[in-house]
Amino acid sequence: MLALHQTALGGPEVLRLTEVPRPAPGPGEVLVAVHAAGLNPTDFKHRAHSIFLPPPPMTLGWDVSGTVVETGVGVTLFRLGDEVFGMLPYPCGAGSHAEYVTGPARAFAAKPAGVDHVQAAALPLAALTAWQALVDTADLRAGQRVLIHAAAGGVGHLAVQIAKERGAHVTGTASAAKHDFLREIGVDVCIDYRTEDFTDTEQRYDVVLDAIGGETATRSVGVLRPGGILVSLVPDAEDTQATAEKAQVRAVTLLVEHDQAGIRAVARLADRGKLRAHVSGTFPLAEGARAHALGETGHTTGKLVITVR
Repeated sequence: MLALHQTALGGPEVLRLTEVPRPAPGPGEVLVAVHAAGLNPTDFKHRAHSIFLPPPPMTLGWDVSGTVVETGVGVTLFRLGDEVFGMLPYPCGAGSHAEYVTGPARAFAAKPAGVDHVQAAALPLAALTAWQALVDTADLRAGQRVLIHAAAGGVGHLAVQIAKERGAHVTGTASAAKHDFLREIGVDVCIDYRTEDFTDTEQRYDVVLDAIGGETATRSVGVLRPGGILVSLVPDAEDTQATAEKAQVRAVTLLVEHDQAGIRAVARLADRGKLRAHVSGTFPLAEGARAHALGETGHTTGKLVITVR
């Protein structure tokens, strides 16, 4: 099979369309013919620095939407021909930027019939991150107030939709050029991070979702009400924890997990039209390096997707 493969760490230029062995499903696994695979910032970071993965050679990609073409021993959830989508186990289950990929059957859910493969591939990692942050961790409820940093980003714009579906009041930060988009997806109050200080307010939030880290995370503690929670997607600094303890709020760092209950919840929202990824660009597998280069600019809205079939 063909895969977007790398044998060294570095910039997008290290990615090559390469013929590699097609994997076979082990016990409890399915082999999926990939139709489309989402691209996330973690792909850029792992391509350049490996982070959680062993050194190259490797094929990246955690998001996947496709068709089950083979099942391993013990799989009861899916049959050949089923259309599925999901997130491979993060961080060590990468490999969806290829024509075929294997993964645990319970990392997948049935793809909603009304959602195409590109849209389905854009959802899993980012939507699961948002769901696990807002629902599983923060227990966001109707009437609560949430501040979402980088609200037009991959995780951010899906977190906005999940928060609104749960009845929360949403404030989102993004550049002014993206405020119309934020309003379209339900943001109640938009903050231009380039010209406005999000701490310059009397407003206090029940939840802050932070995808930026560093000083932004630490300063976010100050806008939480007592008993509120900061969920950061970037490893927290000691000063953030110390600041949170003094302010009597909770600060946690989330690392997304593959989660069948979560991906089924995402599927239900998508099936009802309550959760939709904004796909700002698609690229064939052979042009995966170009997708990486665009994504690394940090200026895209929503998600980029690699198409395979």
